[in-house]
Amino acid sequence: MTPFDESERRAWAGNASAYEAGFGRLCAHPVPRLLDAARVGEGVRVLDVGTGAGSVAAAAGVRGAVVTAVDAEPDMARRARRAAPGARVQIAALPQLPYRTSQFDAVVGNFVLNHVGRPRAALDELRRVARPGGWIALTIWAAPAAPGQALLGRAVQAAGVQRPAELPPLAPEDDFPRTVDGLAGMLRGAGLTDAGCRALSWDHRTTPEEWWSGPAAGVATIGRIVCSQGPAGIERIRRHFTALAAEFVTPDGALVLPHTALLGYGRVPA
Repeated sequence: MTPFDESERRAWAGNASAYEAGFGRLCAHPVPRLLDAARVGEGVRVLDVGTGAGSVAAAAGVRGAVVTAVDAEPDMARRARRAAPGARVQIAALPQLPYRTSQFDAVVGNFVLNHVGRPRAALDELRRVARPGGWIALTIWAAPAAPGQALLGRAVQAAGVQRPAELPPLAPEDDFPRTVDGLAGMLRGAGLTDAGCRALSWDHRTTPEEWWSGPAAGVATIGRIVCSQGPAGIERIRRHFTALAAEFVTPDGALVLPHTALLGYGRVPA
């Protein structure tokens, strides 16, 4: 496990409820297209890696798929079991999954590559457990970030807050371009055929209070950065967030945030 992986485990530990109430709704947006890209339908044996609160597993179950799902965080796994009662949900983490080679017809990961320290090794493991001819589909956040996705980071920067040393970034040698070409190229580099990628853009509708509640509760890396500052620092970031959020607030008080994700897909050679 890399230092980045260890930091990610700490960032998500015990935060399933706060994630589900805010960021979870955002991350559920690409689910139908993710499942379409992996050809998930009736009777398909699908593995959902990094299931979180279970939105992908639940949607795959509605399609009649035979669903297995994993997450590294036990509280996330518990929520996924409630969301997708027909799925087999286990605790496991990339890049080592407890499944046989070629066990699944389709493998999907909704934003999971954003949270692993060795993305290429993770992708190799996803390929290992997918059968020849099976599809792999993944979403990641695009870089540079869309305006709505960048809002919280801008508030932290405006408050003069630096990323704490105990939150290591992904090692440069493990990173890859978070672009259409970058993700498609990594999929091809893993030996997948018919590989491609497309950008998905949408406006996420929330409220300033809901959007602030996630980082204020310590959710994800941004939450750990916010909460590392103590009460006075947190309040300073919140004031900047409120001021910057005003450009995205509609007359009815909603916060409408433009986001862009990348959907990559490819097929294991038959």
